Formats: sequence, structure tokens, C-alpha cells
Amino acid sequence: MSILERLPEHDIISAVLEAGKLLDGAGAVHEVHAKNRTDFVTDVDLRVQETLKARLAELLPEVQFMGEEQDNSAIDWTRPLWILDPVDGTTNLIRALRHSAISLALAEAGRVVFGVVYNPYAGELFTARLGAGAKLNGRGIHVTAAATLAECLVYAGTAPGHREWTELVFRDIRRIYERGLDIRRSGCASLDLCDVACGRADAYEERYLCPWDYAAGSLILSEAGGRVTNCEGGPLDFKDGGSLLASNGLVHGELIELLR
Repeated sequence: MSILERLPEHDIISAVLEAGKLLDGAGAVHEVHAKNRTDFVTDVDLRVQETLKARLAELLPEVQFMGEEQDNSAIDWTRPLWILDPVDGTTNLIRALRHSAISLALAEAGRVVFGVVYNPYAGELFTARLGAGAKLNGRGIHVTAAATLAECLVYAGTAPGHREWTELVFRDIRRIYERGLDIRRSGCASLDLCDVACGRADAYEERYLCPWDYAAGSLILSEAGGRVTNCEGGPLDFKDGGSLLASNGLVHGELIELLR
């Protein structure tokens, strides 16, 4: 029996919803520590990770845990694995922009089979199971039917931790902007993917993300009828991270060609 067949989905979602209260409380952030000049961790990140790690261990003790705020070097990728970003959009959280999310994925045999992205500020819960479609607050969602980039609203990330790629990053953005309808930059990769999944945008591109940034969102988008690859059109790297190109599927080839 696969791990997906034994998944206590209701309990997992309840745990994520409960953890989401830690993001949305008054004056939620009390401590901020800089990992480097563009990457931060707060006491909220740590509390959410500790809370969900403990609860997931109760529900499925045999499943490993990969979290942004811990050492993940001992993970065995042949075994089932949780992939958690306790706060995707930490800078947004620190600045009280109210656009951050909890992103939780379950991977088995090197692929994501279940995903949850929760935006507590909007009260929006995105979920997906492999082969069963994607939902927003329990209702099915689907990508847009835009057939050309000229029709597309595109999210574009800036890979802020890799300033050595500035010329490449903004070359990409300029090319997309010149060909497309318009550009958006939100600072929360998981929600960008979910916005493409439910038709609020048509595509999303970023030159570097970590696996916990896109693990859950990539399944949600795929199950909503979209396509997710790296910027060259290859498979996503769930071990080490890398580039990401996500779309409604219809404009994916045009975007790959544009970004070469």
C-alpha cells in the first residue's frame, strides 16, 4: 500500500490550518535573524516548523521530514518524505505585507503525491492529490486557456539570493514583459504557483528557488492542468532546488524558447 492510500488528509489539513494562526496573530513576529543579506528566519518560521513536524510525526511516524529551517543532509530520497516551507514569504511576513503561506508536500519515490498551500490572510487553502485534481477551499480549480504569451499575466521572481545573476534575471523579465501582457512580483513562490493553478495568472518564472518553495505548488498546478519544469524544460529538482517555469501549459513552449 502506498503512503498516499494511508494518508490522513483531514488531520493533515487541520494541522496546517491550526499552524496558520501563528502567521496571522497580532504582532506575530517577535524575533528576526538574518541568514544572509536577503534571507531571514523569524520565531514564526521556527514555531510553525516545530508544530507541524511534531504533528506529522504523530500521524505518519515512518515518513521523513525535510524543512527549510533544519539540516536535511541525511534524507533518504528512496523513502517517503514531507517537504515543508513553514513560512513561504518570510520577508513579506516581516514587513506585514500579509502575503505569505505555509507550503507542505508529501513526496514518494522522488515525486510529489500530495500538496497543501495555505494563505491564512486570505483564508485560502489550496490542495492536490496526485491524479485527483486540485482544489481551492474544496472546489476544483483549473488553469487559463490563454494560447499566446501576448495574452498572459506572468509572475516573475528575482532570485534575490543570487545577485550575480542580476543581468540574466532582468533580461528574462524584460523579454517576458515585452512579449506578454504584464508582469507581477509577489515574493511568495507557492502562492504564485497557486495563482497560475486557479487562473489568476497564466505563468510564473524564477531562476532559483529551493525545493520547499515549489514542491506543493508544483503538484497543485499540475493537477489543475498546468505544466511545471525548470527554465530549460527539464524536470524540477526536489533535492537541491533550481530554476522554475510554470504555466497553463499552452504557452510553455513559447516561454522556454523566449528564455533561451
